[in-house]
Amino acid sequence: MAASKKSLTLGVINGLGSISSQDWNACAGESNPFVSYEFLSALEDSGSVCAETGWLPQHIIAKSGDGVLQAAVPCYLKNHSYGEYVFDWGWAEAYERAGGNYYPKLQVAVPFTPVTGPRLLVRDGEDLDYARTSLISGLKDYVSAKRVSSLHITFCNKQEYRFFSNSGFLKRLGKQFHWYNQGYSNFDDFLDNLTSRKRKAIRKERRAANEGIKIETLSGIDLKESHLDAFYDFYLNTVDKKWAHAYLNRDFFSILRERLAEKLVLFFATKNREPIAAALNLRGREALYGRNWGCSVQWPMLYFELCFYRAIDYAIEEKLRRVEAGAQGPHKISRGYLPSETFSAHWIKHDRFKEAVSKFLDQEQKEILAEMLFLEKSRSPYKQS
Repeated sequence: MAASKKSLTLGVINGLGSISSQDWNACAGESNPFVSYEFLSALEDSGSVCAETGWLPQHIIAKSGDGVLQAAVPCYLKNHSYGEYVFDWGWAEAYERAGGNYYPKLQVAVPFTPVTGPRLLVRDGEDLDYARTSLISGLKDYVSAKRVSSLHITFCNKQEYRFFSNSGFLKRLGKQFHWYNQGYSNFDDFLDNLTSRKRKAIRKERRAANEGIKIETLSGIDLKESHLDAFYDFYLNTVDKKWAHAYLNRDFFSILRERLAEKLVLFFATKNREPIAAALNLRGREALYGRNWGCSVQWPMLYFELCFYRAIDYAIEEKLRRVEAGAQGPHKISRGYLPSETFSAHWIKHDRFKEAVSKFLDQEQKEILAEMLFLEKSRSPYKQS
């Protein structure tokens, strides 16, 4: 039976420091670590997320009459489109060519984190549809009241995606590559489901990656600051090689270790006791999420070992349902990671621009679905049933 509706009062806070971790997490739940108070506050407290970096926290909250937090949305006012992984640069250019100001915009997301999860966070026992409707009204009111062109909810879950669609949002489909655990007992059990050629290729890659080095799985009290020092150097090396931006500073990882050590999983490689590479993951209730990787030396196949195969080993051992290895990467298919849909929703104030974006999204969705079907049918490493 649905809980009775409580009258909710909406507000905006400019940081998580004004509410308690217990209240936020009661709404966020325990399944996804990225919407937890610990992760989001680590971004804020480290200075990785702030007005100066173009991510001004503007979290929407909803309280009941007795002042208890019942629902919330992680929101950021942005003056650029970096760190989102759902690209709208073309929209911004077209909007400003037409004489408008695309920025600032309101972003509902986990900064720098292309991971699907809940975005409308509602406390257990609260009427879900009523709370979601209230939060969406608050988001739209914010956009209408401020000089904001648009509202973007990125990497929401599928249930929310449908709810946003029914609330007048434009829908956007994306793709990533995920590995799914079919109840495997070990890595060889997983390999038995692949074609002979793919099995041999993966075994060859793993032999090359592991020859002459040591790889540890570090979490909780086993994960030390010295490990994070080495990892952060690797992270910066990777950023430099890709001509990218180091969104996350060193303090962020220390604060994250302090607050979420049991959720962190670091695959750490050394040669002759010297660190040479590492891959950082976060663990949720059902999934392992690959986040950042880096190295100091080029070692054969080590990227695939740390980022893909060790993650599969871990998920099988811990009986997790899937591994999400981050954005991009058709090269993941041959290693057992199949195309999976991701979801975003968008609210645009300007009607004519909204119509143009809607047409673009319809065509983009057709292309993405066709590509996903092609990749799964023609490049899947799994045996055909």
